[in-house]
Amino acid sequence: MKAASVVQIKKELQHCSPEELLQLCLRLSKFKKENKELLTYLLFEAGNEAGYIESVMAEVDELFLDINTNSYFYIKKSVRKILRNLKKYIRYSGNKETEVELLLYFCQKLKEFRPSINNNTTLRNLYDRQLAFIAKKIDALHEDLQYDYGLVLEELK
Repeated sequence: MKAASVVQIKKELQHCSPEELLQLCLRLSKFKKENKELLTYLLFEAGNEAGYIESVMAEVDELFLDINTNSYFYIKKSVRKILRNLKKYIRYSGNKETEVELLLYFCQKLKEFRPSINNNTTLRNLYDRQLAFIAKKIDALHEDLQYDYGLVLEELK
C-alpha cells in the first residue's frame, strides 16, 4: 500500500467530524511508541516548553549515569543512543531555541563525562560535529540568543 501525501491527508481530515478525528488519533497512538510520545508532547508539554526542556534534561542525566564505562565500545553505543533520543525529542518540539539548548546540554554532559572523550577519536569527532551543528543553529536565532548561546558554545570548545 502506498501512503498518501500530507496534502491528501489534510483534505480528507477536513471532512471528518470531531468524534472521527478523536478515534483516528487514538488508533494512531496505539501503533507506534513515537506517535504516542508526539501526542503526549502536543497535548501536555507544548504549553510549557521550559518544563519540557527540564524533563528531557533530567532523562539525559539518567541516561548518562547508566552508561557502562567498562570499554569505549559501550560508551560510544550509549552516547549515540542518548543523542538519537535527544534528536527525537527535539523533533517533537520543533523549536530552534529548544534544539540549541538541549544540544548544548548534551555537549556539556559529554565534556564532563569520565573517562574523558578525548581518549577516543570517535567520541571526540561526535562531540566536534555536534558543536559545529550547534554553531549553525545558533546563527538562525535572535541576536540576543545568539550572544548568550555563543558564550556557552565557546566554553565548550
